[in-house]
Amino acid sequence: MEFKELLLERHGAVALLRLNRPHKHNALGRQMSRELYLALQALEEDESVKAVVITGAGERAFCAGADMAEQVADPTLPQVTGQALGKVLRFPKPIIAAVNGYAYGGGALLAINCDLRLASPDARFRFVGVSYGLVVGAAQLPRIVGLPAAKDLVFTARVVEAEEALRLGLVNRVVPRESLLEEATGLAQQMAAHSLRALVASKEVMELALDNSVALAREAELNQALRQGEEHRQLFRQAAQRVTGHSGPER
Repeated sequence: MEFKELLLERHGAVALLRLNRPHKHNALGRQMSRELYLALQALEEDESVKAVVITGAGERAFCAGADMAEQVADPTLPQVTGQALGKVLRFPKPIIAAVNGYAYGGGALLAINCDLRLASPDARFRFVGVSYGLVVGAAQLPRIVGLPAAKDLVFTARVVEAEEALRLGLVNRVVPRESLLEEATGLAQQMAAHSLRALVASKEVMELALDNSVALAREAELNQALRQGEEHRQLFRQAAQRVTGHSGPER
């Protein structure tokens, strides 16, 4: 399978996926979102693959979220990125995020939709939803960091640096940047040494233990309604204009 904005490597029974739009801080546009969906579909069906690692290409970003400039031109983009993020969440095999820089908005959601998160010391997380008049991460975060911390992160939309993310349980490990991929791939290979059927079954049971399907469905439903409102449109236009003026993510 050939991709334009995604790099796929195989390391034995582990697949490594690199989001490959470094000039756009690996922002989720239509092309890359579609490729991520298709790659995960193929890896799900490939029984020789037992675990997956996702990371970002380049030096600064894991994923800056949705491509705001593209979304201004194409208001249907959230549906496409949502499909890709949902595919990550529902992937039946273990999946690890190697967060090598900032993960904002949809990028933060991509990270928390993975089973485990390893982060470089310069990793940053931000759940920007409320600043855009949306809900981002509210269904997933309570399962990971607990309800009070989740409310803090969602209600403030503040930046969370790597060490605080570790204290909160938002990331499992903070790893020197130069060894981040080696550590993430090694962890995935530890998992891949075991029975695929048992890994899949174990993940299914653990997801059921903290089932949040109702919250996920409600988050999607609310966002669909919020996107139709003038408040969101205005906030998003303002944010998109600010992003156009600098080279980093919306802060």
